[in-house]
Amino acid sequence: MTKVVDVLLFGVLALVWGTAFTAIEIGLETLPPLLFAAARLDIAAVIFIGAVLLGRLRWRPRTKADLALVLSNGILVVGAHFAFSFVGQSYVTSSVAAIILSFTPIITPVIAIRVLSTERIYSTDVVGLCVGLAGVIAIALAGGSFDGQLLGIGLLLASAVVFALGSVLTERWSADLPTMALHAWSMVTGAVFLHATAYAYSGATLRDATWTPSAIAALTYLGIFATAGGFLLYFTLLNRTGATNISLINYATPVVATIFGAVLLGEQITTATVAGFALIVVGFVLCNIRPLWQLTQPTSNKADRDRLLERDEVRVQGNVYKTEIDSRSSLQPGD
Repeated sequence: MTKVVDVLLFGVLALVWGTAFTAIEIGLETLPPLLFAAARLDIAAVIFIGAVLLGRLRWRPRTKADLALVLSNGILVVGAHFAFSFVGQSYVTSSVAAIILSFTPIITPVIAIRVLSTERIYSTDVVGLCVGLAGVIAIALAGGSFDGQLLGIGLLLASAVVFALGSVLTERWSADLPTMALHAWSMVTGAVFLHATAYAYSGATLRDATWTPSAIAALTYLGIFATAGGFLLYFTLLNRTGATNISLINYATPVVATIFGAVLLGEQITTATVAGFALIVVGFVLCNIRPLWQLTQPTSNKADRDRLLERDEVRVQGNVYKTEIDSRSSLQPGD
């Protein structure tokens, strides 16, 4: 990620998704978690549907792959993911919720190996998974601001797992639908799933919710900026920088969430929070050590190509090699 535009977009996405946890915390003060999540998707669905209509894009799914992607994204990546995460965050602070969800990139390759059977598992993957789990456990068992809320940690872990599973399943199908139409269908499917779940769980409907000004502001921010805008930014960066680069957003987001949680909500930043997050980051690096190493290669190669050669060096097809020169027979000016 060397272009200024990409770095700025990455920073905006980290800010939007990090502050989303703060907005969720504010909305949960008066809104039921499942209904709150459903209303967030309602707003995003309207925006995506409007974009499809304005762009006159094809919107009808035609193939089985289209339907499979809509259901996978709508029920797992969006619906179940938000269901577990919103309910889970009702038990823990916004910073802890963001940190636990940063476990997603660690569990994703493990699920991919199991479901797709396209890669082998390395010892670094196993060690990384164990280290990441150790970070989650360190946070879950800590006292302080968490008060032993293991249920919330468990629900957030479930959110990470269903998101990773849905993301992996999408690799099995190639959509014929335009991307914007696929997003619209996914948001609609997720919203329907969450409304049905909220009603089945507690009989909650939008009419029964307590709509305070702060709850409306939080919902508006989540629906427009964090969901519709955030997903558009995410997929833009995914196309521009690649999956490994954009996966780092999972570790920028908790930092933003922790800062805003402390400043705006007065949440405590404990030693267990910092230590647990550090272990999760180490776990991510171990699980992704090969693609992360490859990210450093283009930069180093470019620097190697651009620098001036030394007297005993030669460049062949972009690679620089040392040569052995006999100082007694060195070329003289005019030779």
